[in-house]
Amino acid sequence: MTAAKGSRPDRGARPGSGLSKKGKPRPGTGGKGRRALEGKGPTPPAEMRPGHPAQRKAAAKRRAAAAGGDSRAADTAWAGAGRAGAGRGRTTQNRSAAATTGRPEGFGRAPRGAGDAPEFVAGRNSVLESLRADVPAMVLYVGPGQQDDRVAESIKLAARTNVAVLEAGSAELDRLTGGALHQGLALRVRPYEYAHPDDLVARATDAGQPPLIVALDSVTDPRNLGAIVRSAAAFGAHGVVVPSRRGAGVTAGAWKASAGALARVPVARAANLARTLHAYQEDGLFVVGLDAAGDTEIRDLELATAPLVLVVGSEGRGLSRIVAQACDVLARISIAARTESLNAGVAASIALYEVAALRSRLP
Repeated sequence: MTAAKGSRPDRGARPGSGLSKKGKPRPGTGGKGRRALEGKGPTPPAEMRPGHPAQRKAAAKRRAAAAGGDSRAADTAWAGAGRAGAGRGRTTQNRSAAATTGRPEGFGRAPRGAGDAPEFVAGRNSVLESLRADVPAMVLYVGPGQQDDRVAESIKLAARTNVAVLEAGSAELDRLTGGALHQGLALRVRPYEYAHPDDLVARATDAGQPPLIVALDSVTDPRNLGAIVRSAAAFGAHGVVVPSRRGAGVTAGAWKASAGALARVPVARAANLARTLHAYQEDGLFVVGLDAAGDTEIRDLELATAPLVLVVGSEGRGLSRIVAQACDVLARISIAARTESLNAGVAASIALYEVAALRSRLP
């Protein structure tokens, strides 16, 4: 073949032209690079695809559950999303899951030992104790093939109190409990209804007793809160006050540590703890703060027999400056090693015991 005038017969030999030396298309590429031909992973399920009717329906169920609707429908939607999210590793698909479900990336791959989720009690003993104590619960999740006596009793108690019982696989229980050691049993707890700080004084008045209230300052561990509530129930306190911010709230961990005492002792939330303490003082209560540098030994506290608010600080920082200034008296617990500090739950238990002992001596 004779080349036309002005044409280049070796044009197909140019690198990157996509043609062979003979001017024919190179086979096998289709004009695309290798990266463009790579797969994008499995197709996500319908409830994970933005704009799909199934995704809109699942999102509507979750919104209804968040507003107080059918919790079991929301649990089913979350379970399906979790199983789908756990099987995909591509970043773009994880981001899509986060956008459509409202949960962060990787929410379906919680590692074991990550701790309890805030709304769940995990473990056979913990779940059984919670049900025996009439902890307000929504759903009991049971793993397949559970033949333990504690599981059987938990199912019986749940049915008696109209708590829904659902079967869930091990992977789903891991996700629901945040990777905690659930032993095939998990209990979803209802959101806690906090009391008002004034309700605690009214509770003591109705019982015909001098008020004894425990206030927590910067105690951030829910397990400490649960332990303190348990001690408050044991030694006759009428309630516990926690701050709305920078303080532990009533979670499943608190329920677990309280061993059911949260069903008997109310917890109130204060928007401003120092202001609440001043309001208690105006109502005739004395405020005593636990402090290692306090002037008064707790067992010698003369105010123990009077209407009393006992303030407990965090283990590391103790009482904050503004809360310490609001106290009428700072009391100490003598310990052998002055460089050591007591856990907040232990300190509250000792102080409550000493106050109860002093009050028992009254005629």
